[in-house]
Amino acid sequence: ACQEGDMKALGQRLKDLRKQKKVGQKEVAELLGVSLRSYQFYESGEYDPSLPNLVVLADYFQVSTDYLLGRSDEPGYEKDRG
Repeated sequence: ACQEGDMKALGQRLKDLRKQKKVGQKEVAELLGVSLRSYQFYESGEYDPSLPNLVVLADYFQVSTDYLLGRSDEPGYEKDRG
């Protein structure tokens, strides 16, 4: 489980990335197959997305899961490299 600080970092990063991409919460919720309310809980740090959804979010925003989780300050997306 994530520590309190990590959950807040995740929520803030999701919000920032979503705004950079200029998409609404509803669009990201639909991508994940979760309710709008569930996605809002992710951004507020009240709940964590499941591991599969975390990977979907990282791919969608083209960042690493470590970046989303606040474990790295480098977005470092490498899915298409190597």
